[in-house]
Amino acid sequence: VYMYIFIIFMEKPIHTINMKYCFPIDSTSHAFKFNLTPCSIMETNVWKATINWIPRSDITFLKVVFHVWYDGAKVFHWKQLLCSGTDDEYSVCEMLKGETLDEEFDIKGSRTSFPKGNYNIIVQGFSDDSENNMTICLNLTMIVKQDVF
Repeated sequence: VYMYIFIIFMEKPIHTINMKYCFPIDSTSHAFKFNLTPCSIMETNVWKATINWIPRSDITFLKVVFHVWYDGAKVFHWKQLLCSGTDDEYSVCEMLKGETLDEEFDIKGSRTSFPKGNYNIIVQGFSDDSENNMTICLNLTMIVKQDVF
């Protein structure tokens, strides 16, 4: 398990983001890296993301589930099937165990103003539709220290 702490700076720090990889527990380490730039959510609506991952099993089916909590209340839940095994458009689909995924892409969206408080974000990837076989997991905590309104 790796933990990274990011502080997003403006005139004074207003956000702190902790990220922890929460892979299934076993004795083998996982090779995964996620990077997002710029490290500010205030002055841009386009971010550059990079993912580097060596899956420990073949990827023929991949469902991604997002959960977001704000001050302990669930505020967002979203599921997306990325790989179904037929005519998939993402490069992660049909990867074999041990192959390296090294992707760079843009994340675009309108600038979001987050109210002051604590946000817990869980991103999980499953290799089955029943969501029993987790292949990847990110656990993020974002603390917004002041309102930006």
